[in-house]
Amino acid sequence: MKIIVSNSSDEPIYEQISQQIKGMILKGELKEGDLLPSIRGLARDLQISVITTKRAYDELEKEGFIETMQGKGSFVAGQNKELMREKKLKIVEEKLLDIVEESKLLGLDYEEIQEMLKILFEEV
Repeated sequence: MKIIVSNSSDEPIYEQISQQIKGMILKGELKEGDLLPSIRGLARDLQISVITTKRAYDELEKEGFIETMQGKGSFVAGQNKELMREKKLKIVEEKLLDIVEESKLLGLDYEEIQEMLKILFEEV
């Protein structure tokens, strides 16, 4: 599992970790039941505090993405398919909202954005 943290980011390190793991789960790179690195192991690999790694795992557990079993480790939790779809849609919706706000500031209209989106969607 490859996680990259940036000390120069405005986002706290624990959030960088939890967001990347969440992304891997939502994309299907990590599947239900997959074992995550131990808190100590991940902290060692990333050269960060165990407390920071624990906080990231706590956030993921609170949001239902992982389950931790005492003495066994942390695993990717089983996800409700509909809930998973809603989480993915929410991520896209938030990004689109940023685009809409920026477009309005730049004076672009709906048709221009729709055409750009259509072109980009077909290219990727």
